[in-house]
Amino acid sequence: MNPKLSFWQRLFRRQPNANHINTEPEPVRSAQGEVRPLNISPNDPLLAFVTGSPGVIEVDKLNLDSPTLAALKAEGIKLSLPLVSQGELIGLLNLGPRMSEQEYSSDDFRLLNNLATQASPALRVAQLARQQLAEAQERERIEGELRVARLIQETLLPKELPEIPGWRLEAFWQPAREVSGDFYDFIFLPDNRLGVLVADVTDKGVPAAMVMATSRSILRAASERIMEPGDVLARANDLLHPDIPARMFVTCLYLVIDPGTGRMCYANAGHNLPYLRSSEGVIELRATGMPLGLMPGMRYEQKEVILDRGQSVLLSSDGIVEAHNTKREMFSFKRLQNLMAEHQGGEGLIGFLMGELDNFVGDDHEQEDDITLVVIERLKDQARSTSQHKHVTTLAEFKIPSAPGNERGAARQVVDIVSRLGFSEKRLNRLETAVAESTMNAMEHGNHYDPTKPVEITVRTDNEYLRIFVTDEGAGATIPESTSPDLLAKLEGTQSPRGWGLFLIKNMVDELHIHSEPDRHTVELVMRLKDED
Repeated sequence: MNPKLSFWQRLFRRQPNANHINTEPEPVRSAQGEVRPLNISPNDPLLAFVTGSPGVIEVDKLNLDSPTLAALKAEGIKLSLPLVSQGELIGLLNLGPRMSEQEYSSDDFRLLNNLATQASPALRVAQLARQQLAEAQERERIEGELRVARLIQETLLPKELPEIPGWRLEAFWQPAREVSGDFYDFIFLPDNRLGVLVADVTDKGVPAAMVMATSRSILRAASERIMEPGDVLARANDLLHPDIPARMFVTCLYLVIDPGTGRMCYANAGHNLPYLRSSEGVIELRATGMPLGLMPGMRYEQKEVILDRGQSVLLSSDGIVEAHNTKREMFSFKRLQNLMAEHQGGEGLIGFLMGELDNFVGDDHEQEDDITLVVIERLKDQARSTSQHKHVTTLAEFKIPSAPGNERGAARQVVDIVSRLGFSEKRLNRLETAVAESTMNAMEHGNHYDPTKPVEITVRTDNEYLRIFVTDEGAGATIPESTSPDLLAKLEGTQSPRGWGLFLIKNMVDELHIHSEPDRHTVELVMRLKDED
């Protein structure tokens, strides 16, 4: 018995023109041995006829404008037996002329009708079994591909948390399905700074996972070239927008930490607000911006805060706050904020929050959305115990052309801006000297007095420090270390005057920091607001 023939072909193999036709394409063998599919299209009148005509149909006596009927007659089909199960046509049993060349008898008709009554349920069960087997094989294939996708996605997440003296980081990632649209990342930046990303792609499953991988790569590349978080998000948005699928977007929070000073600069692209916890309570860190990928040309508000010792910041995706309990109540942002305030601080915040979430949703809860949590804590230092939250304010941002003499105007402009902060005349003079020297260095050594490359000056303050950032567009060259002048060594030719300017600047202000990037350099001048001369 040929296993490649169907059950019905084997049963009626003595009939050379016997075919099994259903509403799906089915390979059939003609009298000449040629195998080709025969269909009954949904609008074919033959389909309506056989559905409403139980019993054997004599094909030659049927007159319908049906392409399928014409094909059956061309194949020499004499009888067509509808196979119906639960009122649904599941196939046709078609017979050619008898080999004895006699006409089919009434006994043949009764036999065929009885056969149809018994065969239809069996064929239906066989079809369902075959369909279930195909679906099971397809599910197994998809599950295997999803397992591979999950493995690939997990390799994109940080394999270990950064270890920074005086700091503690904690992270948690739990997809709602096999793959996730959430991700977090830690990016090591120049000058020992650390970038922290938390993002959430709309939707779930494979499409969100693919956008997640793309977004991560774009954000990483942008952060390695651009210093300011707001500019990083703007660049990522412009790159994502042309290719992101319709009705999808990415919410993202990006912050940069200076571990030495606790300075944290952040920008937000429509993501959940981070919470800052201090001894005074828990506050939201607000910064406005549209989600990534919605519209090109977006700009993102950038803010700063000083994270004091003993303070911590919680970053999260909306999977935790939008979880529902059996009463369809949401976990909510307010509950998350209150729980963070309730926690005693230190290690264990994520475990505490997930435990509270489990208690809220109940045992039979099915996770609705991906959950990501990141905790950043600056550890306590007994030598300097303070928990005051510092609000950073940008007093001015301006650019000046790189031309000799412009440093004097820039320095006077800065002094005019900060004169109302209560500095003594002596400290204002020192500040003016430091700004002028820094600006001249930026124009001369950074921009090489190129008029197309301006020097950018930003003036910011919190309730403890004044910070002035002087940025050039120099690429490649590095700023030399501050060098104590030695006139005798200079006369002997063993010391270059390079670095003497930084020595002067360093002695004019309370702190001096240098931030170097591949395409620019920034000199940060810091002066305490309280005059301690």
